[in-house]
Amino acid sequence: MRLHTLTMTAFGPFAGTETVDFDRLGEGGLFLIHGPTGAGKTSVLDAVCFALYGDVPGARGNNRSPKSDHAPPELKPEVTLEFTVQGRRVRIERNPRWERPKKRGKGTVAENQKVRVLDWQGDRWEGVTTRPDEAGQFVGDLVGLTLTQFCQIVMLPQGDFARFLRAKSDDRRKSLERIFNTRVFRDVEEWFGGHARKLEREVRAADEQVRAVSGRIAEVGRSTAPEAPEELTAWAAELASVQTATARDAEAVTADFTEARARSREALTAGRELVARHARLAGARERRAQLAERREWRSGIEARLAAAERADSVLPYLNARDQRRTVLDKAELAVTDRLALVGGLPDIDAEALTGPDSPAVPDTPKALRAAERSRHDELARLDLLRGDAERRRDLHRELTGLDRRITAVRTESGQAREHVKALPARVETVTKELNRAREQSGLTDPAKAALELAERRHTAAVEQQRLGAEAERAEELRRSAVDAAQAARDRAQDLRERRIAHMAAELAANLSDGAPCAVCGATDHPSPARPSEQGLVSAEEERSAQAAADTAAARRTEAENSLVALRERHTAAAERAEGRTVAVAAEEVGARKRELAEARAAAREVHRLEEELAQAAADLDRARQREGELVREESELVARREEGAKEHERLTVVLDRARGADAGLAERIARLRGEAELLRGAADAVELRGRAAEELRTATAEAERSRADARFADEAAVIEAALDEHGRNDLRSRAREFDDQWAAVEAQLADPELVNAERTGAPDLAELEAGAEAAAEAADRALAWQGMLAERARRLVSLRAELGERLSGSEPVLRRYAVAQGLSTLTAGTSPDNTDSVRLSAYVLAARLEQVVEAANHRLLTMSDGRYELRYTVDKAAGDGRARSAGGLGMRVIDAWTGVERDPATLSGGETFFSSLALALGLGDVATAEAGGTEIDTLFVDEGFGTLDEDTLEEVLDVLDRLRDGGRAVGVVSHVADLRQRVTTRLRVHKSAGGSRVEHLA
Repeated sequence: MRLHTLTMTAFGPFAGTETVDFDRLGEGGLFLIHGPTGAGKTSVLDAVCFALYGDVPGARGNNRSPKSDHAPPELKPEVTLEFTVQGRRVRIERNPRWERPKKRGKGTVAENQKVRVLDWQGDRWEGVTTRPDEAGQFVGDLVGLTLTQFCQIVMLPQGDFARFLRAKSDDRRKSLERIFNTRVFRDVEEWFGGHARKLEREVRAADEQVRAVSGRIAEVGRSTAPEAPEELTAWAAELASVQTATARDAEAVTADFTEARARSREALTAGRELVARHARLAGARERRAQLAERREWRSGIEARLAAAERADSVLPYLNARDQRRTVLDKAELAVTDRLALVGGLPDIDAEALTGPDSPAVPDTPKALRAAERSRHDELARLDLLRGDAERRRDLHRELTGLDRRITAVRTESGQAREHVKALPARVETVTKELNRAREQSGLTDPAKAALELAERRHTAAVEQQRLGAEAERAEELRRSAVDAAQAARDRAQDLRERRIAHMAAELAANLSDGAPCAVCGATDHPSPARPSEQGLVSAEEERSAQAAADTAAARRTEAENSLVALRERHTAAAERAEGRTVAVAAEEVGARKRELAEARAAAREVHRLEEELAQAAADLDRARQREGELVREESELVARREEGAKEHERLTVVLDRARGADAGLAERIARLRGEAELLRGAADAVELRGRAAEELRTATAEAERSRADARFADEAAVIEAALDEHGRNDLRSRAREFDDQWAAVEAQLADPELVNAERTGAPDLAELEAGAEAAAEAADRALAWQGMLAERARRLVSLRAELGERLSGSEPVLRRYAVAQGLSTLTAGTSPDNTDSVRLSAYVLAARLEQVVEAANHRLLTMSDGRYELRYTVDKAAGDGRARSAGGLGMRVIDAWTGVERDPATLSGGETFFSSLALALGLGDVATAEAGGTEIDTLFVDEGFGTLDEDTLEEVLDVLDRLRDGGRAVGVVSHVADLRQRVTTRLRVHKSAGGSRVEHLA
């Protein structure tokens, strides 16, 4: 996996948009990220983690949004990362959750985290997903690392590994579990422990159930239960057998008492029945005497019922006569009312109809029917004129509508004429405005060209100003470089002259007695040359001075070349600025922008005016057309109104003649129809009265004949003898009740049991009841005693069976508990069979830790110059405590200089740093292979270099240099000043009150 670019906007301490080019930084393989404390060095790494996983490592991601507090509130935070992994180039754009200001009103609105994942397809970016959960799955599958693993393998946090190096076994286990995902073995340990505890509870529950059953047996059998579980079965069987035998013996004794109770109850029942027979016999004799007194009343009921039967044949004729009389009375009232209603009609003689002899006049119905027919005939003639009346009403409504429409058309026609007069002036005005706007819009292209020229001048003026300041600084640097080069050259020349001047003294310094001189070959050296007070100058000093002079000369040349280049660029910028200052150029840009804006506004105005002109012309055409239409419509409406008025006048004359004195035709029709209805009702009432009188005479004659046939003296006798159905049923019911009572008394007096009871004397009931009560009490006591013994025997048999079930059911639980407890202690490291007292999870992680230690030692031997080597051990580390299973993941440091194993806590700060660095690199190699072998081409080492001396720092940097093999890029995060001289490719993080920024240095 190789990182390419990282872009941060309003993220962490970075207020604006900052871009980190990892391709540029990684060209040399090793680069440095440095800056003052709190500038945001680690925030660059946090941004990488956030882009990939949507979170930052450690406690920094727990409390708040990573949006920069230095950024404007409305600026949206965003992190964009481009990287290549497994041959795929991927781009991730991620926005954290942040609070943005509301668009309306005050306050903020929460914006949730957003992400966009893009995949490079040769010539374009194609979207993969925009969902955070899918993005996390995509990164996890592609990179093969979780956030924790990524931070441990790629970021190499030295502080964490220093703690890991000195940690207790349990803390080391937790760290390794997070990296190697071996939590499943820890879960196995916890499952075995939980399962053993669960089975232990089941064993205790089974034992409690056995003890509960034995306690109930002891309570029922009134015996003490044995303590040993193996004795419970025999003890329960013995109690059940003894109690069962005792219950069987009690059954025979109880049978004698129950037989005596039955005999006493039978004697008491017989005595009570005899006393009851004597009482029923006396009661029957008394009831027969009472019924004999009512025999005469029973004989009168039959005569009364016979008279009621004869009256039933006469009553229907009497009722029919009364009904006919009622009908006649109603008919008389109806005739009077109806004739009163028609008495006021023009062709009806009221006195002839209502005189004393009018009911007998046979021509009255005929006269009424004739008057009714005359009115129906006139109604038929008036119905023919209904269409003319409706036509007249329609013409009236139509004339009213035509009047309103003519008025409206004349008003609208006047408005149309006014509109036609006003529109030509409007068309002329819009045409003039359009011509002016077209002339001004033609200046858009020249204004745009002028703006571009002014902007180029302004850019050149700004660049001229900046290059002038840089040229001044470069001039100062050149003067310093010239002075330094001259001083170095003078010192080298001085040393060379001093060495030449003291060459003889230099040769003399190598002479010894008896040895030949290198110049003259003499073996005697009577007067060798002596150096001056300044001393000899060695060849090495001369070469160093000359090298310094050459370096200073190169720096002077570089400074001079840089100054010349800046001056040439300054001159070119001045020519492009054409003599304008930044302020003047800015004013010209503003003026050109205003001119361009005015020209573009005029172009937009041309379009609007063209539309307005077209609209005005169309309005004029429509107004003229509408004016002609309204004139034609007015002529047509006036003609229609004149024709309608003539027809309306003709119909009015016809209808006025037909309605007569009535208000209108409809009123006359309604009046005639009402009079016809009244006449028909009066005729019907007269005819009905005649029929009712005839029916009354017939009904009276039939009633008299029926009374005589039934042998009643008069109508009052018939009414007195009449009985309704309820009265007759009541008499018959009372007669039957008397007969039934008489028969029942006679049957009771003839009963053999009562006759025999009269011959036998009455028994002593009190004596019989006392004997029966005593026998019942004795039998109840015997039955209760026998039932108690039987129930006790039954319960003991049941509890004995339950005890056997509980004992047999607890055996499998005990066996399972023994197996589970053994496995639990074995995996927890507390079993005697676990000779090393190592937990299962620690045992699995020990294999990983051995691989990590082996990989770390390859680098640690180089960093420590062959002195230190790490060794894995199952022994407890310092601080692991006294727990039997506390060890299993120990580490020791072997000191090759002394041959002594040491605890990592005894290492110095610098030794701890390079040991933890080697451990971190080893752990990264092993974890990378464990995660699927994803190649990590970009690594970061965070802090810790300040604890190293110069030689150790060189060795550590050599190890980091080897990490560059295969094109890998290694970033060192540190504020150590020496690293800036040793690592030339750097990313400097500047901090200020307005937020941090990054700068690439090569």
